[in-house]
Amino acid sequence: MSARRYRRGWRPSTFGSVLVALALVAFALVAERFLPALTGSVRVADGDSLEVGGERVRLDGLDAPELHQSCGAVSKMWPCGERARAVLREIVEAGAVSCRPVDEDRYGRAVAVCTVDGADIGARLVGQGWAVATGLAYRAEERAARAAGRGIWSGPFDMPADWRAKHPRPAE
Repeated sequence: MSARRYRRGWRPSTFGSVLVALALVAFALVAERFLPALTGSVRVADGDSLEVGGERVRLDGLDAPELHQSCGAVSKMWPCGERARAVLREIVEAGAVSCRPVDEDRYGRAVAVCTVDGADIGARLVGQGWAVATGLAYRAEERAARAAGRGIWSGPFDMPADWRAKHPRPAE
């Protein structure tokens, strides 16, 4: 059995990989700070999608009922998708909207964190019960909305992703 020699410290290839990773993180932080945010006229498409300055945007970290989705029990259904859109419209009409893109979705829309006069739109939608959190960002707002029975949490509803699975978009 041969004895292997182990060197202390990092291999040159590991050191290079760490330097590249740190450079990418630094670039991302600098780019986020200096890339212009999306601003301009706003048109609301549904409870979690809008158009800002001509750019289609989907709000990051949440999922709202689809525009044609209904909520409630069979005997008392209500148009929760339309109501979610109306609430988003009320929020964005309250001030200046600014969106910072963080990704792009499969439909070519910018996925962004948006604010109105500096207040996080996603936090307001989820906190008022008109969207569910899809990541960690709005979990506390979702818990509060659920506990208080606000918005879609006021009764039974299909999670938006489940509703979409049952009602697929027609092929384009």
